[in-house]
Parts: sequence; structure tokens; C-alpha cells
Amino acid sequence: MNQTLAALGWTDHFARQVQLDADQRPTRITAVHRSRLDGLQAGGAVSLSPTESAGSYAVGDWVVASGAAASAPLERTTAITRRAAGEESKPQLIAANVDTLGIVTSCNADFNVARLERYLTMCAASGCLPLVILTKADQCEDPQDFVQQAERLSPLLSAIAINATDAEDVERLNPWCGAGQTLALVGSSGVGKTTIQNRLTGIEDTTQDIRADDAKGRHTTTNRNLRATRAGGWLIDTPGMRELRLVDAEDGVEEVFSDITELAALCKFNDCAHQTEPGCAVRAAIENGTLDADRLDRWRKLDRENRFNTATVGENRAHQRRLQKLYDAGQERGRSKRGK
Repeated sequence: MNQTLAALGWTDHFARQVQLDADQRPTRITAVHRSRLDGLQAGGAVSLSPTESAGSYAVGDWVVASGAAASAPLERTTAITRRAAGEESKPQLIAANVDTLGIVTSCNADFNVARLERYLTMCAASGCLPLVILTKADQCEDPQDFVQQAERLSPLLSAIAINATDAEDVERLNPWCGAGQTLALVGSSGVGKTTIQNRLTGIEDTTQDIRADDAKGRHTTTNRNLRATRAGGWLIDTPGMRELRLVDAEDGVEEVFSDITELAALCKFNDCAHQTEPGCAVRAAIENGTLDADRLDRWRKLDRENRFNTATVGENRAHQRRLQKLYDAGQERGRSKRGK
């Protein structure tokens, strides 16, 4: 498939970062493997060898290919990250250079305000625009009620309710994945991400039904890929996330919970904990009904989690730097001895 660089998402932001030689080609990464990168150039698909560790690249990245070798990723416009799953204390890249993050949930028991706030915080920290996509609208008496609940979470987000099995209904998402635009989909397993992807791209990946007892789904997508949409843009589908742990998301927490941070600025004391202090504007808002106490609790939880994860990742980075210095010093001593 031949595409122009502009159609692939190449902009002046990336062009300013490089001066290309005759044999160098801008390449957008479509999939990341352990020792190989799949990519698209203006001339078509290529397979490249990374010059950095595989974890340094994300689907959606731009690199410069010299022959079959890929440069380090160019500076990104947006980067969606989380703390790696399990016990690893490091950030994990999910996708890069995404214009809109489509947060997919459904008009049933999967709809969860706390989880949506978590995804919105990750989105705000990444720099993407948020879009809440509510599936199974055809199985719900009042899907607009779910749309309104979602829209109340942030003045910056758009929300749309669709029937993912209806091709014409899914086409309502085309404005977010038209020419040069990249839409990434995140959300729980079984909410319809793969069905949406199939409709938008024309590529038929396998789908699985949700469990009827708890509306939870089974994993269908197992890796991330950048795929062309019928509308002329790009789509990144991601596996359902069992863990979404925030990291380096202080700005995202502040943006999604701007109602609380604006109230906190009005508190009598700068270090107000919003508990029993006199002159607390946050507690006053809860008492007069303009702020939900549960929302304050969710803000506290996400803020604590992000601070802990960010500090832990920072400590791990510092530890890795110390180990690298010790390794470099050992290598230098070894070279000195061999020289003597």
C-alpha cells in the first residue's frame, strides 16, 4: 500500500527534526516486535531492525530508516504511557503520535465512572483529545443517559453512543480517523474494540462475546497495530488492560479533576487536606451539594497512586543509572589493564 507521508501523519513537527540524506526514508511504525519493527513508508511496507531497545519504540512512532536500520524515535507529539503491569517499576509505552484516544466502554455493567476517570487522566497526561465511545447502544433503553454521565466527567471530552455491529453507525467515528488523523482505542476486553476496528478498517479480526453474568469480556486483541481506516486515517487497537496504573500523570490528574483543584485554590490554608480544616472550600462544596464526596475520594486515590508510581519509577531509573556507571567504570578499568 503506497501512501504519501502526509497521509501517514507526517507533519512539520517531524520534518523539522531531520535533514534526510538521499538513502534515508521517514517511516511510521505499525507494529513492534522483540527484534523487528514493521513500518510504512511513502513507498509501502518495510521491516526494520531497531537501533534502540524494543521498549523504546511504540506503535505510531516516526523513525528515519537508513537501509533496513531504524533510528531512535523522533520527538513525539503525544505519548500514551502507563506503569508496566506486574512488579516492574518502569513506564510502558502504549502508543505514540495519537490525535484522539477513544475510550471504549458499553451501555451496561461495564460502564464505570472511576475507570473512565482513570483513562481520561492517562489521556490528558498524553496530550491526546479524549473521546468516550459507548457501545451496545442498541441493547440499552436510554443510551443518552450514559452519554450524559460521561460528558459530566470533563468539559474537554466528546462522547458518542453507537451500535458497533452496525457499519453505518460506526461510520460516525470517521471524523476522528480521517485523512492524516490517528485514533487509538483503549478499554476493557469484550466492549467492542475489535468490532469497531473491523468496521473502520475492513480487516476482520476475531471477536469474542462478553460473559452474561458480569458483562466482562475475553481478550481478543493481543498486540498493538497501526492500521489504515476506510476514512483515510489510522487506527491503533490495543489489548484490554487488566491493569492501568498511572505514572507521570500529575498534569492529567489536575486537568481531569480541575473542579477540585480550582476549589482547593480557594481554601484558607495552602496545605489543606480537605478534611476538618476551617475555611476549606472543597468541604464546603460537598456540604452544599456542588461536589460529590465520592469524586473527592477518587481524586485522592488517583493522586496518591500517581505520586507513588512516579516516585517508584524514578527510583528505578536512578538505580539503573548507578548500575550503568558501575558497569562503565568496570569496562574502563578492564581496558586500562589490557592496555598496560
